[in-house]
Amino acid sequence: MIFCAIICEYNPLHAGHAYQIAEAKRLSGADAVLCVMSGNFVQRGEAAILDKYTRAKHAVLAGADAVIELPAAFATSCAELFAKGGVKLLSSLPNVKYLSFGAETPNAELFHQTAALLNDEPTALKEGVKRGLAAGKSLVRARADALGEIADNSLLLSPNDTLGVEYARAVHSMNADIKLLPVQRLGAGYHDKQASGEYPSATSIREKLKTGEDISALSVPDFVRKDLKSAKDYTAALTLMENHAALSAAASELAKTVDCGEGLENAVKKSLANGLPVVESLTSARYTSSRIRRILLQNLLHVTREKVFSALECPLYLRLLAAKKSPELLSALSQGEYPLLVRGADEPALSQQAADCYETDLYAQSVYTLLSGEPPKKTILLDE
Repeated sequence: MIFCAIICEYNPLHAGHAYQIAEAKRLSGADAVLCVMSGNFVQRGEAAILDKYTRAKHAVLAGADAVIELPAAFATSCAELFAKGGVKLLSSLPNVKYLSFGAETPNAELFHQTAALLNDEPTALKEGVKRGLAAGKSLVRARADALGEIADNSLLLSPNDTLGVEYARAVHSMNADIKLLPVQRLGAGYHDKQASGEYPSATSIREKLKTGEDISALSVPDFVRKDLKSAKDYTAALTLMENHAALSAAASELAKTVDCGEGLENAVKKSLANGLPVVESLTSARYTSSRIRRILLQNLLHVTREKVFSALECPLYLRLLAAKKSPELLSALSQGEYPLLVRGADEPALSQQAADCYETDLYAQSVYTLLSGEPPKKTILLDE
């Protein structure tokens, strides 16, 4: 059984995602689509509006065949580590031959060329990044501008294309036998907050839910719309938990989180001491709001730099969230290097390092349970 994989969040799943799943299967000719999906917390440093099992169920109902969880250590990290974590899991399965992703520029060769250039880090690129940082730009913006100067390349100016480049870099660095399959992104842009049109962004859908607007006309599958009625915005409650955790932590502990650096731990502590909203007070051209949110979330979930890089170096696991009821499918997922976790009885198969990573997933689940007030669900198997 040949898999085409998709690394995703589906927060929430919408018409554009359903289109990409269908295109991934059509263009690859694969037997099945395997999603690697963030759990209850996502890469923007936020809690997902629906729990991971519900979102995984939506993916299967939209055409995917199975969904495994991207460990929280990677799901709450920057784009580079998010991509590396996903590709690490996929490269453990010999039957994963394709990796599909939405892109503004659906040119696989250009992604490979850009990844190779960034991995080689020519002197001109390094100098351009330094100039950008000195001018007060964020690392992401400085790198994008430096790349444009030496290669007339604008891939890093789009969030989806930027993530595609990170997938390509991860495939290269891990020597994974996986072919990139970018699919033309349709409709609203990643950050677009207007939930209109046939293909709205997930951001726009979340904004509409926050304001209590009518969701009956949203361009999402009916099974998603039904569950969105119980979706929640956890921002206020999560912020309270994060602020308490950051107040309780020493600055040296904050500095151990993956996204912290350049003295940001001291800035966080100062903002809290002065009663300022941390994200709003520290967001700037140099430091994005997503980075500040990730630092706070990583501290809350104990996602340290050491833990993430240790997880990248050791054998891990495939935590099944949802799948079609198919013995052949489950057999194919069990043929890789990592154990397939479907129930609690499977956990003793984990190595000590993998168990440490999994403990972070369990802790993240406990935090989300406190936020939602609902007991955690179990793996969902759906009839074909």
